[in-house]
Amino acid sequence: MGRQRKSDAEKVIELVSRYPWWIGISLAPLSFFFLNAVAGRTIAAPQGSLTAVMFFMLVKVFAGIGQYFFPLIFVLGGLVSAITAARNKKLYDRVASSQAKASMDSITWGEFESIVGEYFRRHGFVVQRKGGNGPDGGADLELHKKSECYLVQCKQWKAYKVGVQPVRELYGVMASRGAAGGFVVTSGVFTEEAKKFARGLNVELIDGDRLKTMMEEAREKVSAQVPPSPQTPSCPKCGSQMKKRVARQGAQAGNEFWGCSTYPKCHGTLPLQQLPQEPEIAPSFNLIKKSCPVCGGDLVLRQFQSGPKAGQEFLGCIPCKKGWPLNAGG
Repeated sequence: MGRQRKSDAEKVIELVSRYPWWIGISLAPLSFFFLNAVAGRTIAAPQGSLTAVMFFMLVKVFAGIGQYFFPLIFVLGGLVSAITAARNKKLYDRVASSQAKASMDSITWGEFESIVGEYFRRHGFVVQRKGGNGPDGGADLELHKKSECYLVQCKQWKAYKVGVQPVRELYGVMASRGAAGGFVVTSGVFTEEAKKFARGLNVELIDGDRLKTMMEEAREKVSAQVPPSPQTPSCPKCGSQMKKRVARQGAQAGNEFWGCSTYPKCHGTLPLQQLPQEPEIAPSFNLIKKSCPVCGGDLVLRQFQSGPKAGQEFLGCIPCKKGWPLNAGG
């Protein structure tokens, strides 16, 4: 069965989704106001020119339809971009928190590209996905930071070393595009020939071990900025945040426990321990169970700070600020 071709609308949505979500959302109102102005504008066509008249009529018809069609397409593309970005963040955190190196090899080539893009996004780059046909060629990423452009080539080769050819190809594209630098990222390792070629050039080679270390450091930095709540433990298996759940069957049915938030991907559990109660703070004065004869407020035990009665105790009313001897009050 042949592969189903995408419609023009689907192609535009896919193109918009490769950019940050706010670009698609911003283009929606801009396209509406522009096309709405064109559709409502009266254009005087040259007299006697039937071709010009037909052209201007087609422009107005196109603008009248497009003022509703294109904003919808841009909004959908922005939503797809936002959903994809949220999934990439979860995937990035899961792989970065995994202690097993095999986690990098167990993902697909598309997920590997998403992880690499998320890493650069967390380091202040605006990431644009260029697309690709499959794992052999990888998928290029285009990074923008201030006025500079960087190119990234992703290679998820599990069983082979990345040779010098992909590095040469990226360097050639960088020269033609005028890019400030480039990165070749792989889940495996690079050959000595590839390392020798990249030495001294503005091309950085990142192998699987280094990428895993960089991801862990970036994740720890973010975690340090937002201290975890002492009331929410981390999963002992994958390190993700846990949440309270209720057992539905077995001997513990009906009882609460800590379950991993990534369930069913992870089955990590912890018993629900009672949180320690905070100690009560003693009041800064002694509260006496007596009432003020004037206003009925609570009386507290105080001391004279000066004068002939300095050091002697008396009862002071909190609301009306009056003082009474120790035998006063009800």
